[in-house]
Amino acid sequence: MEKKKKFYFDVKWLFIIAIVAFLLIFQVFPLVYLVIRAFIADGSFSFDAFARIYSSDMNWTCVLNTLITASLSMVFGVLIAFPLAFLVGRTNLYGKKLFRTLFLMTYMVPPYVGAMAWLRLLNPKVGTLNMLLQNIFNLSEAPFDIYSIGGLVWVLTTFYYPYAFITLSRAMENMDPSLEEASRISGSSPVKTLFTVTLPLMLPSIAASALLVFVAAASCYGIPSIIGAPAKLYTITTRIVDYVYVGSADGLTDATVLAVFLMVLALVILFISNFVIGKKDYITISGKSVRPNIVDLGKWRIPITILVSLFAIVVIVIPFVSVFATSFTVNMGKSVFEEGNFTFKYWETIFSRGSILRSAGNSLVSSVWAASLGMVVCIIMAYLLKRTKVPGRKIPDFLITVGSGTPSVVIALALIMTMSGRFGINIYNTMWIMVVAYMIKYMLMGMRTVVSALSRVSPSLEEAAQVSGAGWLRRLKDVLFPLIVPSVVAGWFLIFMPCFYELTMSNMLYSDQTKSLGVELFLYQTYHSQQTAAALAGCILIIVAVLNFVMNKVTKGKFSI
Repeated sequence: MEKKKKFYFDVKWLFIIAIVAFLLIFQVFPLVYLVIRAFIADGSFSFDAFARIYSSDMNWTCVLNTLITASLSMVFGVLIAFPLAFLVGRTNLYGKKLFRTLFLMTYMVPPYVGAMAWLRLLNPKVGTLNMLLQNIFNLSEAPFDIYSIGGLVWVLTTFYYPYAFITLSRAMENMDPSLEEASRISGSSPVKTLFTVTLPLMLPSIAASALLVFVAAASCYGIPSIIGAPAKLYTITTRIVDYVYVGSADGLTDATVLAVFLMVLALVILFISNFVIGKKDYITISGKSVRPNIVDLGKWRIPITILVSLFAIVVIVIPFVSVFATSFTVNMGKSVFEEGNFTFKYWETIFSRGSILRSAGNSLVSSVWAASLGMVVCIIMAYLLKRTKVPGRKIPDFLITVGSGTPSVVIALALIMTMSGRFGINIYNTMWIMVVAYMIKYMLMGMRTVVSALSRVSPSLEEAAQVSGAGWLRRLKDVLFPLIVPSVVAGWFLIFMPCFYELTMSNMLYSDQTKSLGVELFLYQTYHSQQTAAALAGCILIIVAVLNFVMNKVTKGKFSI
């Protein structure tokens, strides 16, 4: 006789349902509604809004500017990142650990801070670097103009090449060295091995990292708004924000149409990166622990180290020093070292002005909530993904990945349109709409960190606890969690830091009571005092450095930038 199958209610489903419900309500529904709204702005299906938007020369210029700057940033970013990743990870370059930290600094610093720094350095009239070069070479005019396509591409490249650097570094660390060893045994030189073996094996990772840089540059708002807007070089993101600020129904519709273009572009690239290129990843990885070959630079070791040092000084050190110097300068047209031109008043301002302190408090609270709630979701989803075979466990992971790949300006616009009470949920003008936006955009960082940690923990430990009668929640709490605490802490910081200084979504979602530190800095830079903005930026740089130090100590050196 056939035995009747007993129905067992699996409590894991409650967590999956709760997380999927959150993502469906606050991510999927807003994004789907945004697309629908673009076609039915007047109550019936129509392409009128698209025809109106794309018949405007101004909007086509924005699209072209976005595609040009993102494409050039992608190309230059990969051209910079690949040799740096190879030198730091695969050669005996001097100071590799220091260089790795320096090259990732711009990844952990708000892009708009970089825009402020290069604005100070390469302003065609009073730029510090331009004036220095004019004096040294006796030039009649400034050699560089930050208010140009070239200036915009330069700043985007310097702040988004770390995305490629991280991807390529990880790929190189996982390469099986046997093919390179075979090439060397066959008589190939290190350079020939690089171009005939290493580079071909790295092509999928290079393509994936290039697409990542493209999406990041195309989705950026802070850099184009600070550098592009004064030069009337508008991009899709700045145009969307301008339409939103119009405040009319047509303005919101126009913003929606442009947002759909940006969202579709990002999702197509995400699909290509994850499902096309990802399946063609043919870097060989052995089943045993491997250490990639270290290439001896020989007589080129010192010259190449000097060259890399110069790059780090120009791209990282000088801009950050410029930010701090500006924060202590009375007259920005003169040197900070001139008599009477040095002051602490701007630093006193940021620690005494009520509006700035309130904004800092808002950023702290919303970032803590976003990081904490985000990590709860990440821990549960990582466990279900790696330790169970529950049907549907991959759905939240897919949605989290899509949320991370969606441009910030699109997420903010979608939440504005759906979370203002029209559909029964009204969190507009509250802190919670910012927390939700932060979680959607940045949870993937925590998710990947925890998934990686769980992959390194043997299931036999949980099996022993299960034999002893421990349920899955008990096993998660008493066995797994203590082993992955460093990764959880790292994931929490990786969500917290970008939320703390986030600008794009905050600039569209804030109210007078929820203004964030990033918005405060942007407003001071654009409308009030550049020196006060520089002091705020310097403070953010210090906070990032301190948080990185804390993360490094708490995780015992396993995680840091």
